[in-house]
Amino acid sequence: MAPVQNVPFVSILLCMVCALLCAVLPGKAARFLARAVPGLICLGNLALTFAFRDLEPFHYPMGHFPAPWGNELRAGPLEAVCSAALALTAFLSLNAGMRKVRQQIPERKQNLFCVVTLMTLCAVCALLYTNDLFTGYVFIEISTLSAAALIFSRQDDRSLAASLRYLVMNLTGSGLCLMGISMLYGITGQLNMESIRQSLAAAEGPPSLPLRAVMVLLTVGLSIKCGLFPFHEWLPDAYAYSTPASSALLSSVVSKGYLFLLIKFYMRCVGLEAVRASGLATALSSLAGLGLLIGSLHAIRQWDLRRMISYSSVAQISFVFLAVGLCTPEAMTAAVFHMLVHAFGKSMLFLSASGLSDVSGGRFDADSLQGAGKRHFAAGAAFTLGAVSMTGVPLLGGFLSKIYLSQAAIATSGPLSAAVLLLLALSTFLNTLYFLHAVVGIYRPGPLETPPRRATGAGYLVSLCLMMAVNLYLGTASASLYSTLLRGISLFA
Repeated sequence: MAPVQNVPFVSILLCMVCALLCAVLPGKAARFLARAVPGLICLGNLALTFAFRDLEPFHYPMGHFPAPWGNELRAGPLEAVCSAALALTAFLSLNAGMRKVRQQIPERKQNLFCVVTLMTLCAVCALLYTNDLFTGYVFIEISTLSAAALIFSRQDDRSLAASLRYLVMNLTGSGLCLMGISMLYGITGQLNMESIRQSLAAAEGPPSLPLRAVMVLLTVGLSIKCGLFPFHEWLPDAYAYSTPASSALLSSVVSKGYLFLLIKFYMRCVGLEAVRASGLATALSSLAGLGLLIGSLHAIRQWDLRRMISYSSVAQISFVFLAVGLCTPEAMTAAVFHMLVHAFGKSMLFLSASGLSDVSGGRFDADSLQGAGKRHFAAGAAFTLGAVSMTGVPLLGGFLSKIYLSQAAIATSGPLSAAVLLLLALSTFLNTLYFLHAVVGIYRPGPLETPPRRATGAGYLVSLCLMMAVNLYLGTASASLYSTLLRGISLFA
């Protein structure tokens, strides 16, 4: 085994070990370690991604017993690329947001923030690489508890209420996932994904009623955790009232682990044909279409910039589910590509909104933010770039992701294809309304009652610049990335 093939296991183990160290290290050292670990994981997974030019996907046993009796990881180009991208997002988010962590979280609690940050990243890496459904469930729970701690880390009334609502909804989703996995184990006698697929392949005809129930339970459970309409009510408060670093991690990293696990369940356990035959794909597309519209309409009504960005996340997550609902390899590739676009774009929006607030008396309402883009040039530029990317302006990642989904929809033909194209056009129009209003607002001259306080962190400025560069890369030079994702999807089943 080549040394680079240890990267999946090392990524998970490194997060666990360093989380324990963060609990006992001095505050400054713990904060440094929490930022360094995502960077190391990103570099390791980039090396693994390049190694897959020569390597085939491989399995990494996690004990003395081989699968299906023992647990194992499965690594391919798709997992490596997604792990590298999400780790890079976490690295940049923490570097940009650590200044606010020191300001908004009591000093004696900052070590715990570092612990739960690394445990969150650990859970996401495990969800990306695991080849076992029950192990996936274990890390779903770890991710849920860590994310709830990230929301409450600010320790005020609104973050407490948001974290409790998050826990209620997400533990409900976890319970549905556990019920689905238990039923699937009863049907197949297996928890390993490939063994489940082989067991189900022996049955002929359309999916049985128990298998349909399993698919519904897992889909609904993971949809709740992602914030898909109509399970999205927990999301705006959780994202809006956390620290900027927590908001960036929750919107850009945590939800992507659940989405990736759902794609793995569809492609590696039951198969896309079974998803289509069950009618679940149509239901998922319908909910995603409603989510695109409802999320955008709610965003238009918001006066608080953070809540506007949060409701925008409901629409963007629905975009991914709309692609998943098409149930073709090309659509799945478009879904994963938009996951990466959303990860960098949404974290950049939350972090730049924090900088705009810093020069607007700490406020997020539209009146106070007038002219903030001029008072803080870097934050204004990052917010503008992220906004137009999410809208779908050419040369940025959001434009290409919509092109890829449109191509996947056209290839499927039929009424669903026309509906997807219409929804994309309508959601783009709605996105333009609220994002254009926000961008114009931050450059519009207005009275400033509170003296501006400039956000001067080198880490903040460098991270925003790198996020903007990644967004431009995704929109102009990501052909090789898309080819890698497409190859990874083709090797995924």
